[in-house]
Amino acid sequence: MGLRINDTVPDFSAETDQGTISFHDFIGDSWAILFSHPKDFTPVCTTEFGAVAQLSDEWAKRGTKVIGVSVDGVEDHKKWKGDIEGYAGAKAGFPIIADEGLAVSKAFDMLPAEAYMPDGRTPADSATVRSVFIIGPDKKLKLSMTYPMNVGRNFAEVLRALDGLQTAARENVATPANWAPGGDVVIPVAVSDEDAKAKYGEFTTHFPYLRTAKLPG
Repeated sequence: MGLRINDTVPDFSAETDQGTISFHDFIGDSWAILFSHPKDFTPVCTTEFGAVAQLSDEWAKRGTKVIGVSVDGVEDHKKWKGDIEGYAGAKAGFPIIADEGLAVSKAFDMLPAEAYMPDGRTPADSATVRSVFIIGPDKKLKLSMTYPMNVGRNFAEVLRALDGLQTAARENVATPANWAPGGDVVIPVAVSDEDAKAKYGEFTTHFPYLRTAKLPG
Protein backbone atom coordinates (compact mmCIF):
# COMPACT_ATOMS: atom_id res chain seq x y z
CA MET A 1 0.00 0.00 0.00
CA GLY A 2 1.39 3.37 -1.00
CA LEU A 3 1.86 6.28 1.36
CA ARG A 4 -1.24 8.49 1.26
CA ILE A 5 -2.02 12.06 2.26
CA ASN A 6 -2.52 12.31 6.06
CA ASP A 7 -0.73 9.00 6.70
CA THR A 8 1.93 9.19 9.40
CA VAL A 9 5.23 8.97 7.54
CA PRO A 10 7.59 6.11 8.38
CA ASP A 11 10.10 6.67 11.15
CA PHE A 12 13.56 5.34 10.49
CA SER A 13 17.18 5.64 11.50
CA ALA A 14 19.65 6.37 8.72
CA GLU A 15 23.17 7.53 8.02
CA THR A 16 23.60 10.93 6.38
CA ASP A 17 26.59 13.01 5.38
CA GLN A 18 26.03 14.84 8.69
CA GLY A 19 25.77 11.75 10.90
CA THR A 20 23.01 9.38 12.02
CA ILE A 21 19.45 10.68 12.22
CA SER A 22 16.14 9.37 13.52
CA PHE A 23 13.61 10.81 11.10
CA HIS A 24 10.78 11.75 13.45
CA ASP A 25 13.29 13.28 15.86
CA PHE A 26 14.82 15.18 12.95
CA ILE A 27 11.41 16.66 12.09
CA GLY A 28 10.70 17.58 15.71
CA ASP A 29 8.12 20.39 15.86
CA SER A 30 8.99 21.66 12.38
CA TRP A 31 7.61 21.14 8.93
CA ALA A 32 9.89 19.01 6.78
CA ILE A 33 10.55 18.32 3.11
CA LEU A 34 12.10 15.03 2.04
CA PHE A 35 13.30 15.13 -1.57
CA SER A 36 14.77 12.09 -3.25
CA HIS A 37 17.16 11.39 -6.10
CA PRO A 38 18.17 8.21 -7.95
CA LYS A 39 21.94 8.76 -7.95
CA ASP A 40 24.69 11.19 -6.98
CA PHE A 41 26.68 13.03 -9.67
CA THR A 42 23.76 13.19 -12.11
CA PRO A 43 22.98 16.38 -14.04
CA VAL A 44 19.34 17.21 -13.29
CA CYS A 45 19.70 16.18 -9.64
CA THR A 46 22.71 18.46 -9.20
CA THR A 47 20.70 21.44 -10.42
CA GLU A 48 17.84 20.50 -8.09
CA PHE A 49 19.98 20.14 -4.99
CA GLY A 50 21.48 23.48 -5.95
CA ALA A 51 18.02 25.05 -6.09
CA VAL A 52 17.24 23.72 -2.62
CA ALA A 53 20.52 25.16 -1.31
CA GLN A 54 19.74 28.59 -2.79
CA LEU A 55 16.40 28.62 -0.94
CA SER A 56 17.88 27.95 2.51
CA ASP A 57 16.68 31.29 3.92
CA GLU A 58 13.17 30.65 2.59
CA TRP A 59 12.93 27.22 4.26
CA ALA A 60 14.14 28.75 7.52
CA LYS A 61 11.52 31.54 7.36
CA ARG A 62 8.85 28.89 7.16
CA GLY A 63 10.19 26.76 10.00
CA THR A 64 10.89 23.94 7.57
CA LYS A 65 13.74 21.44 7.56
CA VAL A 66 14.85 19.95 4.25
CA ILE A 67 16.61 16.63 3.82
CA GLY A 68 17.71 14.78 0.70
CA VAL A 69 17.74 11.08 -0.10
CA SER A 70 19.97 9.30 -2.61
CA VAL A 71 20.76 5.62 -2.95
CA ASP A 72 24.51 6.23 -2.79
CA GLY A 73 26.84 6.31 0.20
CA VAL A 74 27.94 8.99 2.64
CA GLU A 75 31.35 9.58 1.06
CA ASP A 76 29.78 10.09 -2.37
CA HIS A 77 27.32 12.55 -0.82
CA LYS A 78 30.15 14.56 0.71
CA LYS A 79 32.03 14.73 -2.60
CA TRP A 80 28.87 15.53 -4.57
CA LYS A 81 28.08 18.47 -2.31
CA GLY A 82 31.22 20.19 -3.64
CA ASP A 83 29.72 20.07 -7.14
CA ILE A 84 26.30 21.18 -5.89
CA GLU A 85 27.72 24.18 -4.05
CA GLY A 86 29.98 25.10 -6.96
CA TYR A 87 27.05 25.03 -9.38
CA ALA A 88 24.58 26.85 -7.12
CA GLY A 89 26.93 29.34 -5.49
CA ALA A 90 25.27 28.48 -2.19
CA LYS A 91 26.06 26.23 0.76
CA ALA A 92 24.18 22.92 0.80
CA GLY A 93 23.69 22.83 4.57
CA PHE A 94 20.98 20.17 4.59
CA PRO A 95 21.75 16.49 5.23
CA ILE A 96 21.53 13.81 2.54
CA ILE A 97 20.44 10.32 3.59
CA ALA A 98 22.62 7.46 2.33
CA ASP A 99 19.93 4.98 1.33
CA GLU A 100 22.27 2.29 0.02
CA GLY A 101 20.08 -0.48 1.41
CA LEU A 102 16.97 1.11 -0.16
CA ALA A 103 15.08 0.98 3.15
CA VAL A 104 13.88 4.60 2.94
CA SER A 105 13.01 4.40 -0.76
CA LYS A 106 10.91 1.29 -0.12
CA ALA A 107 9.29 2.66 3.05
CA PHE A 108 8.10 5.70 1.07
CA ASP A 109 6.90 3.43 -1.77
CA MET A 110 9.36 4.83 -4.32
CA LEU A 111 10.68 1.33 -5.06
CA PRO A 112 8.96 -2.06 -4.86
CA ALA A 113 9.78 -4.29 -1.90
CA GLU A 114 11.79 -6.70 -4.07
CA ALA A 115 13.94 -4.00 -5.70
CA TYR A 116 17.73 -4.19 -5.49
CA MET A 117 20.59 -2.28 -7.08
CA PRO A 118 22.58 -4.38 -9.54
CA ASP A 119 26.33 -4.15 -9.98
CA GLY A 120 27.25 -1.35 -12.34
CA ARG A 121 23.85 0.19 -11.87
CA THR A 122 22.75 3.35 -13.68
CA PRO A 123 20.23 6.00 -12.56
CA ALA A 124 17.62 4.12 -14.59
CA ASP A 125 17.70 1.32 -12.00
CA SER A 126 16.37 3.72 -9.36
CA ALA A 127 14.54 6.17 -11.65
CA THR A 128 11.41 6.21 -9.47
CA VAL A 129 13.34 7.64 -6.53
CA ARG A 130 12.49 11.20 -7.61
CA SER A 131 9.81 12.48 -5.28
CA VAL A 132 9.04 15.36 -2.95
CA PHE A 133 7.25 14.78 0.34
CA ILE A 134 6.02 17.69 2.48
CA ILE A 135 5.45 16.59 6.06
CA GLY A 136 3.75 18.49 8.89
CA PRO A 137 4.90 18.82 12.50
CA ASP A 138 2.36 16.08 13.29
CA LYS A 139 4.55 13.74 11.18
CA LYS A 140 1.74 13.29 8.64
CA LEU A 141 2.19 13.48 4.89
CA LYS A 142 0.65 16.70 3.56
CA LEU A 143 1.71 16.58 -0.11
CA SER A 144 3.71 14.39 -2.46
CA MET A 145 4.77 14.72 -6.07
CA THR A 146 6.90 12.51 -8.31
CA TYR A 147 8.84 13.49 -11.42
CA PRO A 148 10.63 11.58 -14.18
CA MET A 149 14.41 11.84 -14.46
CA ASN A 150 14.35 14.18 -17.45
CA VAL A 151 12.20 16.95 -15.95
CA GLY A 152 13.69 19.10 -13.21
CA ARG A 153 11.45 19.94 -10.30
CA ASN A 154 10.23 23.50 -9.83
CA PHE A 155 11.21 24.36 -6.28
CA ALA A 156 9.37 27.69 -6.53
CA GLU A 157 6.24 25.53 -6.78
CA VAL A 158 7.35 23.42 -3.80
CA LEU A 159 7.74 26.66 -1.84
CA ARG A 160 4.32 27.90 -3.02
CA ALA A 161 2.71 24.60 -2.05
CA LEU A 162 4.36 24.80 1.37
CA ASP A 163 2.97 28.32 1.80
CA GLY A 164 -0.48 27.04 0.85
CA LEU A 165 -0.32 24.14 3.29
CA GLN A 166 0.88 26.32 6.15
CA THR A 167 -1.73 29.01 5.42
CA ALA A 168 -4.52 26.43 5.22
CA ALA A 169 -3.45 24.84 8.50
CA ARG A 170 -3.04 28.15 10.32
CA GLU A 171 -6.16 29.91 9.04
CA ASN A 172 -8.56 26.97 8.48
CA VAL A 173 -9.07 27.87 4.83
CA ALA A 174 -8.34 26.37 1.42
CA THR A 175 -6.41 27.93 -1.45
CA PRO A 176 -7.69 28.19 -5.03
CA ALA A 177 -5.93 27.36 -8.27
CA ASN A 178 -2.73 29.34 -8.86
CA TRP A 179 -2.91 30.86 -5.38
CA ALA A 180 0.09 32.82 -4.14
CA PRO A 181 0.64 34.41 -0.72
CA GLY A 182 -1.53 37.51 -0.38
CA GLY A 183 -4.16 36.18 -2.77
CA ASP A 184 -7.77 35.45 -1.92
CA VAL A 185 -8.48 32.21 -0.07
CA VAL A 186 -11.46 29.87 -0.17
CA ILE A 187 -13.82 29.94 2.80
CA PRO A 188 -14.73 26.41 3.99
CA VAL A 189 -18.28 25.32 3.16
CA ALA A 190 -18.87 24.54 6.85
CA VAL A 191 -18.43 28.24 7.77
CA SER A 192 -21.73 30.16 7.68
CA ASP A 193 -22.08 33.47 5.85
CA GLU A 194 -22.55 35.15 9.23
CA ASP A 195 -19.34 33.70 10.63
CA ALA A 196 -17.51 34.44 7.38
CA LYS A 197 -18.56 38.11 7.56
CA ALA A 198 -17.43 38.31 11.19
CA LYS A 199 -14.02 36.84 10.34
CA TYR A 200 -13.27 38.30 6.90
CA GLY A 201 -15.53 41.35 6.62
CA GLU A 202 -16.31 41.41 2.93
CA PHE A 203 -16.24 38.23 0.89
CA THR A 204 -17.32 37.20 -2.61
CA THR A 205 -19.94 34.52 -3.21
CA HIS A 206 -19.28 32.96 -6.63
CA PHE A 207 -21.61 30.03 -5.93
CA PRO A 208 -23.18 28.89 -2.65
CA TYR A 209 -20.29 26.44 -2.29
CA LEU A 210 -17.52 28.79 -3.49
CA ARG A 211 -16.78 31.92 -1.47
CA THR A 212 -13.49 33.77 -1.50
CA ALA A 213 -12.03 36.44 0.76
CA LYS A 214 -8.80 38.13 1.75
CA LEU A 215 -7.25 37.06 5.01
CA PRO A 216 -7.51 39.69 7.75
CA GLY A 217 -4.45 41.79 8.40
